[in-house]
Amino acid sequence: MTSIEQIATLATFGAVWAVLSVGHNLADHVIGQTDQQAEGKAAPSTAEVADGVSPRQGWGACLGHVAQYHLVMAVMLALVWAVLPLQMSWTGLAAGLAVSAVTHAFFDRRWPVRWLLEHIGSKGFTELKAAGMNGMYLTDQALHQTALLASALLVTLL
Repeated sequence: MTSIEQIATLATFGAVWAVLSVGHNLADHVIGQTDQQAEGKAAPSTAEVADGVSPRQGWGACLGHVAQYHLVMAVMLALVWAVLPLQMSWTGLAAGLAVSAVTHAFFDRRWPVRWLLEHIGSKGFTELKAAGMNGMYLTDQALHQTALLASALLVTLL
């Protein structure tokens, strides 16, 4: 038999997952990063580092984007929490947003996405840029969504 607490947990998870998914699209594509951040957030290439570029280059733009992105996410979660009786805690909210921030910054440096694709036998997908498809972008978005699933679980269960 299902208890009211289980139903409330499932409803909270569904609402949090929906807000994080919508918030991700809004923050990653509309109001959560500038053109300068989008262009500069990736780590320099191996060739650029070999030419003397600091491997830390791009972190400022990346962290600026991550901060803006998570401000959008936090505001959206707060608005939904204000109008719906969600069973969330400040601890869960902090843990979920922290996991999202760390993973988002890591994936947006781009080299981890490239490394993953190259090591699972999909090197060609890293180079795909045809017919409206971009392999690196699609993988980046899939990894962000996977991290947001973990974040939604933390927000809901802690």
